[in-house]
Amino acid sequence: MNNVVNSKRVFYVQPHRPLGFAEMLGKRGDIRLDMLEQKSPDTSALEILSAAHAYQTSSARDELAPHYHARAELLGRTPNLLIVSTNGAGYDTVDVKACTERGVLVVNQSGGNAEAVAEHVIGMMLCLVKRVGESDRALRAGTLKNRADYIGREAFGKTIGIIGLGNVGRRVAELAGTLFRMQVLAYDPYLSAEVLRARGATKVELDDLMRRSDFVSINCPLTPESRNLIGAHEYALMKPTAYFITTARGSIHDEEALEKALRDKKIAGAGLDVWEKEPPAAEHPLMKYDNVMVTPHMAGVTREARVRMGEYAAMQMLDALDGRPVPRIVNPQVWPAYAKRFEKTFGFKPQDPPAEPNWHEFET
Repeated sequence: MNNVVNSKRVFYVQPHRPLGFAEMLGKRGDIRLDMLEQKSPDTSALEILSAAHAYQTSSARDELAPHYHARAELLGRTPNLLIVSTNGAGYDTVDVKACTERGVLVVNQSGGNAEAVAEHVIGMMLCLVKRVGESDRALRAGTLKNRADYIGREAFGKTIGIIGLGNVGRRVAELAGTLFRMQVLAYDPYLSAEVLRARGATKVELDDLMRRSDFVSINCPLTPESRNLIGAHEYALMKPTAYFITTARGSIHDEEALEKALRDKKIAGAGLDVWEKEPPAAEHPLMKYDNVMVTPHMAGVTREARVRMGEYAAMQMLDALDGRPVPRIVNPQVWPAYAKRFEKTFGFKPQDPPAEPNWHEFET
């Protein structure tokens, strides 16, 4: 193994650094960690980019400067880059196809914030069905005349439809099924009925899920396949008593079509943690509805999750650079090309990934 001091170069863009990441990598004498600012001068940035072997990047597309998204332009300036690792489960800032074509391994921190996001889904579900937000606003504004005007429903025994039964989706299924004895339906084209059953859900097609569910929860990543997955057609299938919840990524659901469904009272309400543009403007059309609960893409942002995600990112980066198996691979098809580039760079072959790495297209 190559033990030359500072032989492995990793960079990140300030302030997009996972908690504890620098501290863990800083213990290694053979790794150099470089920091770039969002507006770093081209001369200093070019030196770091041209030498980098790994890039620890943000998954927040509206917070990271576009020229630091891991797309063709950046890849053209990083000829030695082997690894792109996102801070979270999402990889909106990464062109996976372009990375794969260049033999660059893409990994994420799938599962690190699963508990936080799943709890947020359940919290939104309960607040919506119990009409907590609506009654809270009315009470504070002094407009509540009769509490019966805000009578809600119970979640117990209802049906929840989960789109994407990865780390978050399976935890949502577990909580809903255990706490409220809900029937759990799931749409996930990348998992078999047997796997979904083992995760507590019944496999159905998307239209069937939309028709039958009292709550629809989006828990898949934004990919070319999932972009604009939920639109006017899908909202039209929902029950007028059903709620739509998303804690995944903006652009999976059509905001304009959702606003129309709410305006026409085709659905009972919505819980939205993610947006096409983040943060959304205060005058966003969906903000005017009392039966819409909104949060600023914070479902996975808890103190515990931040610590966990930082540990995941640091350990996986160290494993990757040391050639040990890495479990959270977004583009497993790149492995042969990546392994050859890795061996040429560091002088030894990386170990193959686990037999069943923690990935598939709808995993979050």
